[in-house]
Amino acid sequence: MMMIRSFLMVIIAIAVTAFMSTCAFLFPLISPGENKAHKVANLWARMLLWLTSTRVNVIGRENVLLGKPQIFMANHQSDFDILIVMAHIPGQFCWIAKKELFKIPIFGKAMRSAGYIEIDRQNHEKAMKSLDEAAQKIREGKSVVTFPEGTRSKDRTIKPFKQGLFHLAIKAGVPIVPISIIGAHEIMPKRTLQVRPGKITMIIDRPVDVSGYTIETRGELIERVRGIIVGNFESGRNPDTDFEAADRRMDGL
Repeated sequence: MMMIRSFLMVIIAIAVTAFMSTCAFLFPLISPGENKAHKVANLWARMLLWLTSTRVNVIGRENVLLGKPQIFMANHQSDFDILIVMAHIPGQFCWIAKKELFKIPIFGKAMRSAGYIEIDRQNHEKAMKSLDEAAQKIREGKSVVTFPEGTRSKDRTIKPFKQGLFHLAIKAGVPIVPISIIGAHEIMPKRTLQVRPGKITMIIDRPVDVSGYTIETRGELIERVRGIIVGNFESGRNPDTDFEAADRRMDGL
């Protein structure tokens, strides 16, 4: 029963994504502005979380600096991480996302309409150009969201963080807001389409001031931000979510 439910959820999610991506792409053509596409993306994320019966507990929403640019950095273990951040980080922001996402028909066009930034981590020169583009967004007063691990972790551990993003934060002089996402892997692990109903916790920590760091000492900044996320992750693994019980309930339907 769980597999059938997951299959239906995937079909519905694809349909919703296609429709909302089309809206996000077309709305700015009718009335220019990246904010409209971003609002559509926010609604898309909320719809998918609702459709999959995913409950979200957000801690520390007050730590977001509304009206000021900042760089949000979150751990990454599931595709659901994108939905969680998209639905529950207030205000306008742009993603720094891997180039493969921009190649998805319609979806990629929607991401460009929202002003999101494509990054090729395998090409250093192109990656640096993407970071320059992100710096320009920050100068325009916009916040940036990224996964500093660079890819999803498949073994539930927090991987090493990429240095370039911290270089960006130091040069731009904007604070880093650590975000810890707990429970997403259990709902939808990497390389699987099975979706389990459950609860995800997102902890938004206080902004980390980067003014005391230089390019030479960015390693210390990386350790500080990563340490915050690792600490939250290791101490808060959704103890109130019984996925085996959820599976039994679904199998009995």
